[in-house]
Amino acid sequence: MQEVIKRYADRIRAAAADKKPLRLRGGGTKDFYGETPGGEVLDTREYAGIVAYEPTELVITARCGTPLVELEAALSAQGQYLAFEPPHFGPGATVGGMLAAGLSGPRRQAAGAVRDFVLGVRMLDGRGDDLSFGGQVMKNVAGYDVSRPMAGSLGTLGLILEVSLKVPPLPFAEATLKLELPQDKAIEMLNHWGGKPIPISASTWVEGDLTVRLSGAASAIQAARVVIGGESVAPEQAQGYWQDIREQTDVFFRTDKPLWRLSVPSVTPPLALPGEELIEWGGALRWLASNADARTIRDAATQSGGHATLFRGTDKSAGVFTPLAPPLARVHRNLKQAFDPAGVFNPGRMYPDL
Repeated sequence: MQEVIKRYADRIRAAAADKKPLRLRGGGTKDFYGETPGGEVLDTREYAGIVAYEPTELVITARCGTPLVELEAALSAQGQYLAFEPPHFGPGATVGGMLAAGLSGPRRQAAGAVRDFVLGVRMLDGRGDDLSFGGQVMKNVAGYDVSRPMAGSLGTLGLILEVSLKVPPLPFAEATLKLELPQDKAIEMLNHWGGKPIPISASTWVEGDLTVRLSGAASAIQAARVVIGGESVAPEQAQGYWQDIREQTDVFFRTDKPLWRLSVPSVTPPLALPGEELIEWGGALRWLASNADARTIRDAATQSGGHATLFRGTDKSAGVFTPLAPPLARVHRNLKQAFDPAGVFNPGRMYPDL
């Protein structure tokens, strides 16, 4: 595989010398996310495979082009999993794309985000240099903070070659409950339960239905059932439902309207915005399918202490991500300059001037 890395490095150096941008791309399942991709495609799928996996150490290291389904199958065989439930959005999803997109699924509210599971990263920077940060064991934290910014960077900082991830055991048991509640009451109850030792691993509210997933010891789940109430959902139906939420194949996401992702404090009351809403992460994530203009939506998110991202939509003229405050913009520019001085990696994918 070293010859593959050499080819990548040579191509990066040539692109930097010729000032020709490169579009880092794996399976392309998240091409819709972020600003419109540009540049000559550098396909990462050639560099694939699991580098190291020691189940007893709860750590796995895989190459960027490794199919995500392959990684998850290897973990499942050992009773482990990616606790942040990354969405695939298609059969071609890769490990590198998972990290670059930095997206987490329904279990994010309990387990944490992609970046929280990153132990180490190996990458090629804009000079074609082979760099490693962090490590491959739980106790190794050297360079840890340098690895984490790669999560959600959309390939703008470098070509991710390998990533080491923490992989916990699968839950002992799970159960899903459904209740009928108006939105304001659902938000209130989610925050109330969030302050108690209740093993909620996922939640959604949509069109008057609050659905809650419990994960953990059977005794803890049984006790939580008594507290929450509601009706039990059959295991196969529940599994299909959470998969549809994770992969956005649920009927809510099958919309022609622009889809916005609003990150707000979990206690935020219902937002007075036109369109349809689906609430996740205990109230902290609000999906909004709406034709309202970007300023209206972003103002509502900002006034609530959060921000809004145009997750899916054809008109990106107002920008996909919330404009950065000057101090944060400087941090982004400094990181880009440090890792990609010639600006060859996915230019403009996050912000037009980066």
